[in-house]
Amino acid sequence: MKITILTLFPEMFEGPFSHSIIKRAQEKKIVAIEFINIRDFGEGPHKIVDDTPYGGGIGMVLKVDVLHKAIEHAKKGFEETSKQLVILTSASGKVYKQADAKHFSTLDHLIIICGHYEGVDERIMKYVDMEISIGDFVLTGGELPAMVIADSVTRLITGTITDGATEDESFTQPLLEYPHYTKPRSYDGEDVPDILVSGNHQKIHEWRQKKSLEKTKQVRPELLKKEV
Repeated sequence: MKITILTLFPEMFEGPFSHSIIKRAQEKKIVAIEFINIRDFGEGPHKIVDDTPYGGGIGMVLKVDVLHKAIEHAKKGFEETSKQLVILTSASGKVYKQADAKHFSTLDHLIIICGHYEGVDERIMKYVDMEISIGDFVLTGGELPAMVIADSVTRLITGTITDGATEDESFTQPLLEYPHYTKPRSYDGEDVPDILVSGNHQKIHEWRQKKSLEKTKQVRPELLKKEV
């Protein structure tokens, strides 16, 4: 799979994608991550990529013609596949879910546009398949959401992490994930629950299901309502 990120600040990605699981996935050729600097498609000697908004207002707006050129450049080599998607990170987009990450992980090519400034010329939506928000808050730019999306997608691609490791996670199942414990068995007056060292796998499974339900009721009760 290939993930292409269109950004004005490609240097922001140097750290997050150069370590741990994402780094290993790239080294194994499981995923290829490419960065395209939107400014390379800017206009004039100063490579202008934005302008003032029609109708007035504070801030600058990314230009549709500049972004369109960047998108078309990113698509090269994938013209024959239908498994290619262009998404725009935006605070006004659809809230990103685990189901989206699973869908994106099955693609041949995912193009992520990092929004910036006051916004993006609305006419770019003609060339975008989906507008994505990572939550009900506003960031200074789309680079951090792009990192989150790329990370959540890469870890789901077969071969990136141990088979089966993603099956019982929060949001993969209707409930949040159960609590985990490791050595030492006793620490600062608290012990690992006896059931987890009993060797009774059926009882352990039942305990984990119970704890998942308890945590979901306490932390994210709205998830239970969705299942009704």
